[in-house]
Amino acid sequence: MSGVDPDFKGRREDLRFVTGRGRYANDWNFDGQVHACFRRADRAHAIIRSIDTSVAEKSPGVLAVLTGRDVAAEPFATVPPVSPPHTGQDVIVPERPVLARERVRFVGEEVAVVVAETAAAARDAADLIAVEYEDLPVVIGVERALEAPTIHDNIPGNVCFEFEYGDRQKTEEAFARADGVVSVTAVSPRVAPTPMEVRGAVVVYDPDADAWDIYAPNQGGPTFRRELAVMSGVAPEKLRVRMLDIGGAFGARTNPFPEYPVLMVLAKRLGRPVKFLSTRSEDFLTDNHGRAIVLRGELAYDSKGNFLALRTDWLCDSGAYLAVAGVLTNSINGRFVGAGCYAIDAVYGHHRQLITNTAPTNAYRGAGRPEANYIVERLVDAAAARLKIDPLRLRMRNLLKKKQMPYQTPTGARFDSGDFPALAAKVREVADWDSFAARRRASRRNRKLRGIGCALFIEPSGGGGIKKDEVAVLFDRDGTAVLHNVAGPSGQGHETVFPEMVARWLGIEAGRIILRSGDPDGPQLVGNPAIGSRSATLQGSAYKIATEIIIEKAKKLAADALEAHADDLQFADGVFTIAGTDRRITMREVIDRNVGEGAHPLDTIAERAISQAFPSGAHVCEVEIDPDTGACEVVRYTAVDDIGTVINPTLAEGQLVGGIVQSASHVFGEYCQYDPGDGQLITASFMDYCMARADLVPAMTTVDLGVASPNNPLGSKGVGEAGSTGGLPACMNAVMDALRSAGVTHFDLPATPARIWAAIDAARSAPHAG
Repeated sequence: MSGVDPDFKGRREDLRFVTGRGRYANDWNFDGQVHACFRRADRAHAIIRSIDTSVAEKSPGVLAVLTGRDVAAEPFATVPPVSPPHTGQDVIVPERPVLARERVRFVGEEVAVVVAETAAAARDAADLIAVEYEDLPVVIGVERALEAPTIHDNIPGNVCFEFEYGDRQKTEEAFARADGVVSVTAVSPRVAPTPMEVRGAVVVYDPDADAWDIYAPNQGGPTFRRELAVMSGVAPEKLRVRMLDIGGAFGARTNPFPEYPVLMVLAKRLGRPVKFLSTRSEDFLTDNHGRAIVLRGELAYDSKGNFLALRTDWLCDSGAYLAVAGVLTNSINGRFVGAGCYAIDAVYGHHRQLITNTAPTNAYRGAGRPEANYIVERLVDAAAARLKIDPLRLRMRNLLKKKQMPYQTPTGARFDSGDFPALAAKVREVADWDSFAARRRASRRNRKLRGIGCALFIEPSGGGGIKKDEVAVLFDRDGTAVLHNVAGPSGQGHETVFPEMVARWLGIEAGRIILRSGDPDGPQLVGNPAIGSRSATLQGSAYKIATEIIIEKAKKLAADALEAHADDLQFADGVFTIAGTDRRITMREVIDRNVGEGAHPLDTIAERAISQAFPSGAHVCEVEIDPDTGACEVVRYTAVDDIGTVINPTLAEGQLVGGIVQSASHVFGEYCQYDPGDGQLITASFMDYCMARADLVPAMTTVDLGVASPNNPLGSKGVGEAGSTGGLPACMNAVMDALRSAGVTHFDLPATPARIWAAIDAARSAPHAG
């Protein structure tokens, strides 16, 4: 095995992608392969009276048709969702059948599967399955769920989890003595993850080993395998999860889907590889959605605008079944963020997770972090408007100070480091905040409404369900260093950044280091998937430990080569030197001198315990609205971020910009809209679902103002979700600022032209207008 071109600059993986050499789920094909297609429920809530598969079974090319009854004897099980820790509460878990049996609970739920010689034959036959339903009342939306009949018998009132944090009594006392209170109700609409690559898998059964190879996009093989083992009732060691490239993830490729254990059964029964590839509309219906939260908040302040207390109430739509991380992220991240960057001693939060007749929701880029900061920042802007104070100045008055770090929050989190006043001051300067009034006047002359919005935010990164991350550095026979870890990259640039880090620490050429993430044929490592803005920070920290071990091993080999004592050697910039002499040997020479047929003496497996850090930032967005059409344009965007020590500036900026655009897309149009009457998803294609385009956010200004985290040896804090966390409140506050100048007092997402125009028109028509 050889490394990469040593002269190549940039992201290594891009060379493979742009030349068409990426390998995704649909690129895996095997001799004798057959194709599966799932028949899905076209009702949101109904009893299944009968399923007639007789016509489908006779369709040309069909090999098998299975319903829930046909797999009833299989040892399938529901993967339990992760319960938020330290809450004293358990999540009430509904059973999730892999193929619906007595009842369907959302449009798109799997009812039957057809396997045929071709994908087209399987799809044609699936349409021939006749299902007789008896419709039941449909529950769409969290408010309806609170008053509707129960969807699962074991979940009374449709509340599967309820969680409180902070000090309720102290908060009520602070509100009682406040000089003013502002209240905001804000909606974070349901969105679809829509990665470029639709969901798919190829399952190959090995009868000799009684084992399965699973070729499916995933964000981390060990977690994916462990959960698939639970779903299928098969021992984890019988599953080999394989994947090279992923066409996007955003949280939607962390966990296996119900189709996969069914494919395992089919592969074993038929003795042939089984391939499944969803359609885009199937993904819209059944990929775990994100957001779907209604937030109510109140902020109390004194006569000088000092914040006294904050309380929030979250109603979170879990969908018809529980995804693994949906309850966790929508609850725990609200507690972690609490009052955000502000010195507020009295905080109380209340979360409820509700069951509805919709697709399950799960962790989606940001995973509760954007909402936790969104409600705080909407309240701060509302207070500034009430007090007629510059909103950025009001923020600066109430920010936590750098000298207060590390800071124990009223909700039990511990902010590791940060300098919020410096972030605010820098964004004020770079965004030309103080000259905004002139820009607003210029827009007004052009009959446009101009608004500016700020967001000071903080979010947790790192952590993980597995308490340590293992990595390996192994050396091939030609001296190439092969890195192994378990986090599956989906655009972050792991193939570039991890070799660069190891090359710098060992002082060897990055071109002779390659990465193999989640290789089932490599060392069996444990660790967490690529979630929670953690991979470079925590698995990178494990690589740092590995290189320190390698240096100590290599020092002994270098001493032998130099005929010196190891204690007399110094190591710097990839070179071992005998102290006080010019005798030396490079790390590359030590590696190459010791290659052979067996294991290399420098082969190393290392681990590091998980830890957390808290990235933060100050973002400013400016928008211009045409009041005659409601069209809204983002005209400026400034992002000042503290992501700790920056490992790779180019990759970091790409992650920030991507997250900002993703949240801007959420603000300005993305919305999974269900018909409240029948539960049909009416935005199940790109004809109806609004996605970001290249002109949504102009070229933005990004500034690094990092404070190193003391919680890991790299000083890094993570960057993957910072942009999405700051983008939501900054964009929406800008829209609201523009609309206030037109008399609009309340507005909710999504900020589409039609909704903006309607809000302006309603304000014009109100009795007090004019």
